[in-house]
Amino acid sequence: MAKKWRFVFGVGLVVAAIAYLIVTAVRNTAEYYLTVDEARARQVELSGQMLRIAGRVVPGTIDWDPSSLTLKFAITQPPPGDAQPAVTTVAASTSVAARFTVVSRGQPKPDMFAAGRDVIVEGLLKQGNTVEARQVLTSCPSKYSPKHQD
Repeated sequence: MAKKWRFVFGVGLVVAAIAYLIVTAVRNTAEYYLTVDEARARQVELSGQMLRIAGRVVPGTIDWDPSSLTLKFAITQPPPGDAQPAVTTVAASTSVAARFTVVSRGQPKPDMFAAGRDVIVEGLLKQGNTVEARQVLTSCPSKYSPKHQD
């Protein structure tokens, strides 16, 4: 009988250890991001901190220098309820929308990066609405839409 209880205790200990490792891993790898509007509202509080900001690349603001691997662009909040546009479309007017200038140095430009594309920028929020990005992630369109043929 004593061997049976030691076995049950040992199995319970192993199961508890595995559960602890899974919970710890999920907590440590879960990363959240702010929208452009949320980051702008909390800019004073978040200045100088590493964070993630999700936004849309503003057309006409992309400056890519392949020799120094420097990518500069602006992001803004997508319109509410707006699905990811095709890369060829031009975003609506962003004259009054909150925006951040993103500077990424030393990394290649992401393959899917383009004007009007939704991105998540991970980096240091600086004063003057600038984010020094250490990583730029592009998101793929959530649904396929075929080209219209005329």
